[in-house]
Amino acid sequence: MTNDHLAALQSDHIAHLKAAYADILSRHGYDAVLISSGAAPVRYADDQAHHHHGYGHFLHWTGLAGVEHSWLLIERDGTARLWLHRPEDFWHATPDLPTGAWTNHIPVRGQHTVNPPEIAMPARMAVIGDPAQIAEAPGDPNPPTLLNALDEQRLIKTGYEIACIERANELAATGHQAAREAFLAGGSEFDINLAYQKATWQREAEAPYHSIIGLNDHAGILHYQHYDTAPPSVAQSLLIDAGVRYRGYCSDITRTTGTTDSPRFRALIEGMDQLQNRLCDAVAPGLEFAELHDRAHQGVAALLRSSGLVQGLDEGEMVRRGITRAFFPHGLGHSLGIQVHDVAGKPAPAPENAPFLRLTRRLEAGMVITIEPGLYFIPSLLNPILDSADGHAINHALVDELRPCGGIRIEDNVLVTRKGARNLTRPYLP
Repeated sequence: MTNDHLAALQSDHIAHLKAAYADILSRHGYDAVLISSGAAPVRYADDQAHHHHGYGHFLHWTGLAGVEHSWLLIERDGTARLWLHRPEDFWHATPDLPTGAWTNHIPVRGQHTVNPPEIAMPARMAVIGDPAQIAEAPGDPNPPTLLNALDEQRLIKTGYEIACIERANELAATGHQAAREAFLAGGSEFDINLAYQKATWQREAEAPYHSIIGLNDHAGILHYQHYDTAPPSVAQSLLIDAGVRYRGYCSDITRTTGTTDSPRFRALIEGMDQLQNRLCDAVAPGLEFAELHDRAHQGVAALLRSSGLVQGLDEGEMVRRGITRAFFPHGLGHSLGIQVHDVAGKPAPAPENAPFLRLTRRLEAGMVITIEPGLYFIPSLLNPILDSADGHAINHALVDELRPCGGIRIEDNVLVTRKGARNLTRPYLP
């Protein structure tokens, strides 16, 4: 996609936001909304701050991740103005004023102060953002009904947003390929992380989330947060869950690789890949996502039976008895956009049989979601089943053989279209 085409899409995106905000502000009785970019909090008893990604509704308009102490004013007639914090500071680099085509639609001014701009503010105004940042700002702070409406209109992506998420997938795919090569070359988790960062040209602090890079049994820790600097004596598996942020938009991709030392585990990966592809193909408008999650459990049950991990029970019985939940404990996916777990995905509580499901909506065209089934060997979940009355149906010896491999997760980012779905990941990463 050319820069000119992306600029045209961004212009359409801003026009869409102006109309949407005008309607929402009118319906909720406001003349304007002032949006804070937010700022990184300083660590307790320290003078160092955490890395700042930016407030979602600010990024939705500007895409300026990492910008702090800046303010965006949106008025009911669609007028949008941005005040970018540009301190006189010899300790740090001062951000340049943006010059992209979108600034033709949103005038940008620099200001030294961290406070809201000193202009005549509309009388009926809301101010949204981190409560610590907006405490002294004029206006009604974070009105819940307005925030819910603004969250809701982020659910359906514009053409510009889809293009950004797809580009984030393309960039992340280069990192996943480099990570796989580093793993097969004998690299440690730390080595693999460095290979991913180098290939994506993205500092870890700028990534949409902390990359999950687990070798062997670490692949069975769902949000494994460390990087061992030494490789294991025998490497059997790699699970990498890592993304890229592009113009504020996120990708979220997971792949699992097994070595020739673990042929049964590699067969499970192949089975999971086939299941994941079927689930992606099943995405369509009108489908309840919880129903697709239930289909994933049926697929995991079929994989458990065909691999010999569970014997003597049919797929439905495995699901009803909770056996599949011991192997696949998390939800099938979530909404994706400016945030990795994007807003408005959970208007209703998760069903009782899927307590960790992050998306409880009926799918609509324009939504971007993740599809990420998994199968893990997690002692705290499997041991109670193995020791229960259902333990006889589980192949203990095979479980023990596969435990050192940790687990499998395969995750793609999928756009819901008017007639079905388009996978934004697979064109760049098999």
